Amino acid sequence: MDKGLTKASSKAFFLDRDGVINVDHGYVHKIKDFEFFPGVFEACQIIAQAGFKIVIVTNQAGIGRGYYTEQEFNELTSWMVEQFEQQGVSISEVQFCPHHAESGIGHYKQECSHRKPNPGMLLTAAKNLNICLNQSVLVGDKYSDMYAGANAGVEALFYVNKNELEVKESDFFTRCHSLHQAVTLFFD
Repeated sequence: MDKGLTKASSKAFFLDRDGVINVDHGYVHKIKDFEFFPGVFEACQIIAQAGFKIVIVTNQAGIGRGYYTEQEFNELTSWMVEQFEQQGVSISEVQFCPHHAESGIGHYKQECSHRKPNPGMLLTAAKNLNICLNQSVLVGDKYSDMYAGANAGVEALFYVNKNELEVKESDFFTRCHSLHQAVTLFFD
């Protein structure tokens, strides 16, 4: 299916946030609770030097559940992007989905094409940044990330699981233990 991106010229690494960039302490929304994984900045420097855009795609059901606000999320996101900039890494875009069909409250309680495993965040970023999806990479730590990438037409999918002792090929993604390892495997 042509997603209208045949003339796209850029390629990107789509990165989930919690569990890939930072330790997932559960609904992280404060700077004091945000803990970057070792090797994240170095991995992103390699990505950028190879000419890939970096796009963060993150479900944020904590907003929809009322645990924190979009403003709090945006403040943390601005701080996080600044930390990357201080390491010489530009984050091209951050896409997030605050909706949750079952546990959302108010207008956040809805089905949304952007909530992973749906591909909406990736498709929107691809349109905004002229990204060729089949030449891009997705790194996530949940099956919903893998399905979002596959549903968007991303062919290089890396599933991060800190408990993996070895790299394993799956039906349609590669299992690894960190973003840094995913980047190393992709560029080898």
